[in-house]
Amino acid sequence: MFVEYKKVKAWTDRHAKGDPMIWMVVILLSLLGILVVYSAISSLAYKRMIKGNGGDSSTEYYLVKHSLLVTGGLVLMWFAHKIDYRYYAKLARLALIVSVPLLIYTYFFGSSANNASRWIVIPVINQGFQPSDLAKLALISSVAGMLAKRQHNIDDLKDGVIPVLGWCGVICGCIALTNFSTAIMLFMTCMLLLFIGRVPMRYLAGLVIIGMLVGTVAFFVGQRGRTLVARIERYLDPSEVEPQAEQGFIAIANGGTFGLGPGNSMQKDFLPEAFSDMIYAVIIEEYGMVGGVFVLGLYLLLLYRGMVAAQNSKNAFGGLLSAGLSFSLAIQAMVNMAVAVGLFPITGQTLPLLSMGGTSLLFTGLSFGIILSVSRGEIDESINLPEKPRFANQKK
Repeated sequence: MFVEYKKVKAWTDRHAKGDPMIWMVVILLSLLGILVVYSAISSLAYKRMIKGNGGDSSTEYYLVKHSLLVTGGLVLMWFAHKIDYRYYAKLARLALIVSVPLLIYTYFFGSSANNASRWIVIPVINQGFQPSDLAKLALISSVAGMLAKRQHNIDDLKDGVIPVLGWCGVICGCIALTNFSTAIMLFMTCMLLLFIGRVPMRYLAGLVIIGMLVGTVAFFVGQRGRTLVARIERYLDPSEVEPQAEQGFIAIANGGTFGLGPGNSMQKDFLPEAFSDMIYAVIIEEYGMVGGVFVLGLYLLLLYRGMVAAQNSKNAFGGLLSAGLSFSLAIQAMVNMAVAVGLFPITGQTLPLLSMGGTSLLFTGLSFGIILSVSRGEIDESINLPEKPRFANQKK
């Protein structure tokens, strides 16, 4: 037994480098996600059956599909962590340029659901793709790269700050046309990244003004302005509770301290988007508050280890890249869980690695792979980036 353990450890040391805690938590969340999604998709399978798609109506169809996407995300994470993270600085700008026309195309011609065009259907495989997932990753990586290269003139408005603020405004504005919550979370991530990157506070105030202007335009021109206002009004109205939120509260109350047990959720057939937006309520119903706190702890651990990788990085780009991606994933997870327990209005955000999704699972895997690549600390002498900046707007 000991010999086999040594062989497994030797293999993982060779092929799964980077922070072992991140590897462990990601795999654990992925396996838990498969279990909970399998439990929560019975209502989705039934809806598919009554629409006449009986051949694909079983829960096993969605189990296999979700498992393949999770496996694809883990494989992509493995490949991404093998690449020196500095190469992502070169790829990010191209991805950022491609994201803009994709977001605009999606706004006009994308597949619509819930009065919002957020998806482009990929031919042949018939799989939905959200360009906002690509845009988020591209913007965070590009902002990290631009800040790293401009550390010597970060106080220069024209050459140091305006390019960064401009890209933040353009990408967040394009996303806000169809998805306000994603745009707001990405904007918050960029704000944190600029703060860590020592951008002066007066320029951060300028970014807030840009965000307000872009958000106002997106509110009147985009597809989700009225929905945003309606959700906030219903959330603030003590006499009215969103049906989705109400069913989530019932699920959480059913769970109690230790839950009803795996697969025993009673609300999964009544809870809208139980397998996606409200999967955290199903987790608490089946695994109790103990399970809910455990999942919360796993995401906080991922955030902590991502920040450790940022702190230990040997240059500015690696530190900012790991910090930005860690913030983005953690903010999305916290917002999803806050919605489930009634701390936020309904947003439609999924829980990374746990919710059933499409290409979002692949981009989540890619994000964790990049964080792991930073934690490896590989050095490529052909790419020269400045040393890591100090944090919290401290001067050199």
